[in-house]
Amino acid sequence: MANKKNTTPGTISKIQELRKQEISTDTLTQGIFEGNKALLAKAITLLESTNPEHFEKANTVIEKCLAQPNSSIRLGITGVPGVGKSSFIEALGTLLTSKGKKVAVLAVDPTSSLSKGSILGDKTRMQSLSKDPNAFIRPSPSGSSLGGVAQKTRESIILCEAAGYDVILVETVGVGQSEIAVHSMVDFFLLLKLSGAGDELQGIKRGIMEMADAIAINKADGDNLERAKLAATEFSRALHLYPPKANGWVPKVLKCSATENRGIQEIWGMVEDFVGQNRENGHFIKNRQLQNRNWFIQTVDEQIKQFFHQKESFNKAQKKMLKAIDEHKISPFYAAKVLLEDITKEL
Repeated sequence: MANKKNTTPGTISKIQELRKQEISTDTLTQGIFEGNKALLAKAITLLESTNPEHFEKANTVIEKCLAQPNSSIRLGITGVPGVGKSSFIEALGTLLTSKGKKVAVLAVDPTSSLSKGSILGDKTRMQSLSKDPNAFIRPSPSGSSLGGVAQKTRESIILCEAAGYDVILVETVGVGQSEIAVHSMVDFFLLLKLSGAGDELQGIKRGIMEMADAIAINKADGDNLERAKLAATEFSRALHLYPPKANGWVPKVLKCSATENRGIQEIWGMVEDFVGQNRENGHFIKNRQLQNRNWFIQTVDEQIKQFFHQKESFNKAQKKMLKAIDEHKISPFYAAKVLLEDITKEL
């Protein structure tokens, strides 16, 4: 009967009205500091908005949150679709909350081609963790951003840290160049791999192997256990071919089974060792400073692009150049040069 009362037309209308109400930046910020999940989610929605007014409000909230001290660990988790990222994150998140830590999961979902919204698959797969009072799961649509990493993921990390979350887990779609984008915003980069599915060969690619701070062979259970051991050996050999990391860390290869909850504690222990070593030698702070610099440069590039595309004269000139390119009257490279020279004369 109680559920019936809560779903009356009047109650639903009231909830919808509350959702539409504008919330002040002070209320949002205070709610974030108090760990209010609803207001944290509202703030993330605000910063994901393309509305210019929302941009200013979101920036105010972010600046206040940046001032909050924190000692969080940012952990990026990537791997090909089907490697078991969501199951692994749920197992790791559950372990961490059992240790009294607050865990935020920023799961970048594939974007619906129809609604342009997040499909929300990750949240439905992490049913147990999503009910944990010490966990916060936020699926965000990947949109058109690099390799499926939401454009506002960095800002979302800042808000989650201000809300008191000790560990921020960033999961990617696992396609394209998402590994590069995630690596540029986390402290520790974990690559999940499979054995017995051709993934050993795919793993021995210079770029991704050099970025990984560790490799975890997931689904190391049952009939797949022996293959996982062989894969771990192959990956370990491959890692020795690459130069040592500047921070002195030697990447490791571990085996785990998210479904059987084996090897998860060992992986977390390794992450703690990594963070402890890098805090001690100063690379932890240096890495974050470098990431903030890169974040600034990338944001400037994005805003310059938006600035020009919002100018009517730019769009007209661009259409003119596209027509000339189609008619083979000018090369795309030279057309871009002429376009920018003409537009910058107006500034």
